[in-house]
Amino acid sequence: MLQTTTQTRIALQPDWINVIGISFFHLMALLAVFPAFFSWTGLILAFLGNFVFGTLGINLFYHRFLTHKGFQCPKWLERVLAILAVCCFQDSPARWVAVHRRHHEFSDEEPDPHTPIRGFIWAHVGWVLVKSPDASRLELYARYAKDVLRDPFYRKLEDPRIYVGILALQCIVFFGAGFLAGILTGSDLQGSVLFGASLLIWGVFVRTVFVWHATWSVNSVTHVWGYQNYDTGENSRNNILIGFLTNGEGWHNNHHADPRSARHGHRPFEFDLTFLTIRLLALMGLVWNIKDTNLIAKADLAA
Repeated sequence: MLQTTTQTRIALQPDWINVIGISFFHLMALLAVFPAFFSWTGLILAFLGNFVFGTLGINLFYHRFLTHKGFQCPKWLERVLAILAVCCFQDSPARWVAVHRRHHEFSDEEPDPHTPIRGFIWAHVGWVLVKSPDASRLELYARYAKDVLRDPFYRKLEDPRIYVGILALQCIVFFGAGFLAGILTGSDLQGSVLFGASLLIWGVFVRTVFVWHATWSVNSVTHVWGYQNYDTGENSRNNILIGFLTNGEGWHNNHHADPRSARHGHRPFEFDLTFLTIRLLALMGLVWNIKDTNLIAKADLAA
């Protein structure tokens, strides 16, 4: 059982950019409950966006490619996937990589950025809402992300103007596409605005909030509830619900047992859509040097 630490730490200051941004996205996503903003097109965009931005951007790119070097791909594809990941508003590539690498070094210990010993809410979202003195960008980058920042492209994404610009641009694209579609199909101005708003709310805000909680659940839920295929010396778990909701990221104990492997699902029922996507890209010649695992037979024996 996880015990709450009694260690007194330096007072944490709110990260107002994240507090305001995350609150705003949640409030905008709540507009989806109003019938005026519902459209089947918007719902489909939210569903597809979870795969395009969440699975391709966060799971496949930020996590399995950039953090753990689980495969290689051409530079142009790397750049495209990076932009998709930034659209998820989960911080810059270097920051995401640094935090996750620190998590692996100190998993479930006090220095783990989202350690569950400070409580479930902290592990899920609390750590995002404050500025931790021991997790400053300078400290994290120097130790965990120097390889990422050697690339000028990723250094540019550290510029808040570029980062926020990408987030704003996706909003303009989704709203503009809906508004233009409404005009071209004969809707009046009000109808076109509502359709544009529907695509914006569902395609950006609902999708982003879902991807947030899916990603955060790997930090929280899969370090508290689930089963272990391997004794990894910490509390990582495979959680069936999170495994399916995150398209493979919830097989977290498997990942901690072999972090470099691009395959997270080891047992037959551990469906890993992210890894299957990597394999598909390999068949298309867009991915190579995939790091697989040699632990699958051990997982089968443990079943």
